Amino acid sequence: MKTRQTLIAAITSLAAIAAAAAPAMAGPTCGERTDIVRKLSHDFKEAPQSVGMVNNQAVIEVFVSEKGSWTIIASGTDGKSCVLSAGDGWQTDALAGLPGA
Repeated sequence: MKTRQTLIAAITSLAAIAAAAAPAMAGPTCGERTDIVRKLSHDFKEAPQSVGMVNNQAVIEVFVSEKGSWTIIASGTDGKSCVLSAGDGWQTDALAGLPGA
């Protein structure tokens, strides 16, 4: 349970850092959730795959395309979201093939 609480604290901190750093980064990484979701769908053909509750004020969402591109966003109850990470090569069953999984 302590590990889970540590992970939740780390994710929450990362989301806060991403939100604070957004003005200094090239291009917006935070904004209205509806705008970010629309852009992920239109530009990358990504759709919601998974969601996990961080606390009663935020969730982590994973968006994935059929081609394997993926984006992870943190979304708050205020309607704002921040992109935390993105990449290629998403595989739903990848853990099954890893040693120790």
